[in-house]
Amino acid sequence: MPHSVSLLATLAAGFGLAMILGLIAARLRMPPLVGYLVAGIAIGPATPGFVGDLDLAGQLAEVGVILMMFGVGLHLSIADLLAVRRIALPGAVVQMGVATALGAGLGTAWGWPLGAALVFGLALSVASTVVLLRALESRGQLESVNGKIAVGWLVVEDILVVLVLVLLPPLAAALGTESAAGAATASSLARDLALTGGKLAAFFGLMLVVAPRLLPRLMWMIAGTGWRELFTLGVIAIALGVAFGAAKLFGVSFALGAFFAGMVMRESALSHRAAAESLPLRDAFSVLFFVSVGMLFDPAVLVERPVALLGVVAIIVVGKTVAAIGLVLLFRYPLSTALTVGAGLAQIGEFSFILAGLGVSLGLLPSEGRDLILAGALVSIALNPVLFAAVAPVQTWAVARSTRARELERNEDPLAELPATVDPAVLTGHVVLVGYGRVGRRIADALTDDGFTVVVVEQAREMVERLRERHVPAVAGDAAVPAVLIQAHVARARFLVVAIPDLAPLRPILATARALNPAIEVVVRTHGEEEAELLRRERVGEVFLGEHELAVTMARHVRERAAGGTGGYVSA
Repeated sequence: MPHSVSLLATLAAGFGLAMILGLIAARLRMPPLVGYLVAGIAIGPATPGFVGDLDLAGQLAEVGVILMMFGVGLHLSIADLLAVRRIALPGAVVQMGVATALGAGLGTAWGWPLGAALVFGLALSVASTVVLLRALESRGQLESVNGKIAVGWLVVEDILVVLVLVLLPPLAAALGTESAAGAATASSLARDLALTGGKLAAFFGLMLVVAPRLLPRLMWMIAGTGWRELFTLGVIAIALGVAFGAAKLFGVSFALGAFFAGMVMRESALSHRAAAESLPLRDAFSVLFFVSVGMLFDPAVLVERPVALLGVVAIIVVGKTVAAIGLVLLFRYPLSTALTVGAGLAQIGEFSFILAGLGVSLGLLPSEGRDLILAGALVSIALNPVLFAAVAPVQTWAVARSTRARELERNEDPLAELPATVDPAVLTGHVVLVGYGRVGRRIADALTDDGFTVVVVEQAREMVERLRERHVPAVAGDAAVPAVLIQAHVARARFLVVAIPDLAPLRPILATARALNPAIEVVVRTHGEEEAELLRRERVGEVFLGEHELAVTMARHVRERAAGGTGGYVSA
């Protein structure tokens, strides 16, 4: 079979083999993406037999990245992104600096020139957004505080990489390339930097000011036709069109353009439908991303340079993880947040390949450096689900056995304690509200209007700061940690309302609350029928399913109107 094959052959081989090997991986209790990676190796140029079209597979994988980032934007608002800027911006900058220094040090130890070592370190410092999103979505953590911090962190990394890609060619001569064409002067560097900054400013202005007025209206017009396939076409056209236009006109990545397109669409009432319509295509094409990564891998590097590969994997999996965990703890976030962010960044992906390819084309990076980067990506991507799965057990083990770990869980944060200005008299018979997101905020406002005292437990420190500015009692921390609920005075509360989207920590929350206050009444929000039924069987408390409550409210409104009642508008 020739190396250049048709689109249909590449799709058939990629999807078919990925399905088979993904199923085998799942049966062996491994993440299916391991099977997708192996499928890519099997149809890649480094192994015998059928060889897929690598360039074509890469372009198809780029479509998957665009749709994946568009879907993430549909779940995260601009406010969500700005809410974590205080940790995401400095954290991403410092963590990239640490990883770059480690990679450059390793390259220098191998005798590489400075330019090669720096490009190598930069490629190891950038995590894959696709891998992170798959891990967060599979665990239902995408809309959690930890997930928002991790995604915001990677968005900052993406913006920094855009700057690096622009500045690397003019800096090539100064960094050691043999080509004089890359020579740069201070004035040319300043001009390039100013041009890039101007393009980024124009892009952000367009997406934050103009697009919110145009894209939602366009989707309402399409939805008004009543044709479902036309709506799906509109969603895909916006995702791909904005991504392509952002790359060609403003020099940003496809992924970043699609991400902001999704965030703009999220402000529309049609965002949930847009997410549902794009989901099948997003999942299908994201599989091709992992297949294309496998196709780039040459297994010979495992035999030829095993020690070097071990050093690369150590920087990606250990060095970046430790740096990220330390930075998150330094910003006084709990241990659970630090472990989640650290695990999410312990891999590299699409931007690393782009940096490596540019470095080789400029004569900065030797080809063996690119091979080691690709091999490190494959190994780290395969290990990443294991690291994510280990977060909860490691946290539980550390907190149970180490006083220092328990201190880190709360991190001596002044926001982890109620301020002294809170009147002790109101901290009896009050409501402890876990989670101040879209649902929690509405619950708190309604209860406060009815005269209840509400003490909020929220992981986002910035949100706690804003609540305290409004004189709302709030505690920063993970409610699964007993000390956090103790600070919320759960022992004297009448109600515990759990309004977080991820119910994984529900059981330790309930265990602490009922140990301190056996008579407390528990109210839980859930998303799925099966989950709601399971919680009811376990008698955790009063369980509310979002879709059911919305249906009941709408039906009651109709009955009241039909009976001549006043029936008011209820904001969902």
